[in-house]
Amino acid sequence: MEIKAVTGDLTVIKAGAVIVNYFEGAKRPEGDAAAVDKATDGAISRLIKQGDIKGKLNEVTLLHSPGKLPASRVAVVGLGKKKELNINKVRSAIAETCRYLRGKSVTSLATGVQGAGINGIKIEDAAQALTEGAILGLYKFRRYITKKENNNGEINEFTIVGQPKATLSKAITRGRILAEAADWARDMVNEPGNNMTPTHMAEAARQLAKEYELKIEVLDKARMVKLGMGGLLGVSQGSQQPPKFIILSYKGSNSDKVDVALVGKGITFDSGGISIKPSERMSEMKGDMAGGASVMATLIALARIKPKINVTALVPATENLPSGTALKPGDIIKAMNGKTIEVLNTDAEGRLILADGLSYAKKLNARAIIDVATLTGACMVALGNICTGAFSNNQELTDKVIAAGNEVGEYIWQLPMYDEYKEQLKSDIADIKNIGGRYGGAITAAKFLAEFINDTPWVHLDIAGTYDTDKEKGYQVKGATGVPVRTLVNLILSMAKK
Repeated sequence: MEIKAVTGDLTVIKAGAVIVNYFEGAKRPEGDAAAVDKATDGAISRLIKQGDIKGKLNEVTLLHSPGKLPASRVAVVGLGKKKELNINKVRSAIAETCRYLRGKSVTSLATGVQGAGINGIKIEDAAQALTEGAILGLYKFRRYITKKENNNGEINEFTIVGQPKATLSKAITRGRILAEAADWARDMVNEPGNNMTPTHMAEAARQLAKEYELKIEVLDKARMVKLGMGGLLGVSQGSQQPPKFIILSYKGSNSDKVDVALVGKGITFDSGGISIKPSERMSEMKGDMAGGASVMATLIALARIKPKINVTALVPATENLPSGTALKPGDIIKAMNGKTIEVLNTDAEGRLILADGLSYAKKLNARAIIDVATLTGACMVALGNICTGAFSNNQELTDKVIAAGNEVGEYIWQLPMYDEYKEQLKSDIADIKNIGGRYGGAITAAKFLAEFINDTPWVHLDIAGTYDTDKEKGYQVKGATGVPVRTLVNLILSMAKK
């Protein structure tokens, strides 16, 4: 889809539909909506008076304008109450409108800079949000559907009308880069497990390295043995697919130092191993590599924006399957940093491979480490599917991560990391066991990971509840969400500025 900025008047733009907004409780149309209302002889005002347009958030009303405007249709989107408008609501509303109009076979759209100037929303932020909303909201994954869709086309042109044009164009570019990176992660997570094995993940990383001039190294099983990656090797024992440890690096500064290491869980399918999961919804466990996909996708955006910072993504990748060679409850393994782990539940495997990923990040002497993982159902119990859970040893870094998420509409909530939780992980026969008691599971999982961090500033993001969605709402569609790609990019860009 081509997205462009133009200056001028929305009422003279030729498009399949123009989009204007209306606020809940407003007495009359304002801004572009007022101009379009005048050009259509009060059509919007009449519908408001009749109660057909209420302005509720994401409400879309379609008007036809034969001969009144160069555009054949007008879509009025509700933005809710004006005093409550924020940038995420703009992103959400434009996504809903784009999907609605695609369903009406509209192929070209135009809109003003929705939300700009309201409640402190900057024009560049509004333009970026409109771009992200359109791209994310129109995302589809149809790679394996052979039947053609019952529609007359796709939206292929989206025009944002406003000024200054240069500012809008720059914001559009930024929004496109972030949204397309998130969509790349969505594609990877939506792939079935037979087509997204550890080898497939490694090949995807190689393709990224080639396309975006990133540095790539993929460690095989022999290298893992040499490095002592007992966590990754242990989990991979039950699978016929060879494990991979992916190292993908973006170098934006002249320093040899790694400023940020991103560690992503790469379980390409998780049956639970010997501690096997219930069969119901096990198919969703193809997405247990969403953390790995997100950290790789983050480097796509960085390579396109080119901030002056060095970032390395580390992805331990394997399947977790039961077999005669699989890791067993009661086994003891040794992680890369030398710690021994008593494995009491083989379905708590993500933390085992992350132990090696975090140990490798420590070996790189990274200034900061952020890991991303679909780690625990307990985090979903605590926070549902609205917030990602954050756990950390450094409040300053945590605050930055949470702020970066809020700015892009990916909400993050910090949970405690009191030392008392570590008591649940004490083992009688090893340095640590891989599960705690019944309660506080998301926290004890994070406390386990902290054993491989020491004092490096670190944030663990548990995306078990936010990596996918089973319903269409705003700029999210069914399936993978791409969380937290835009958060990570936003965070790293802010760090690069300083």
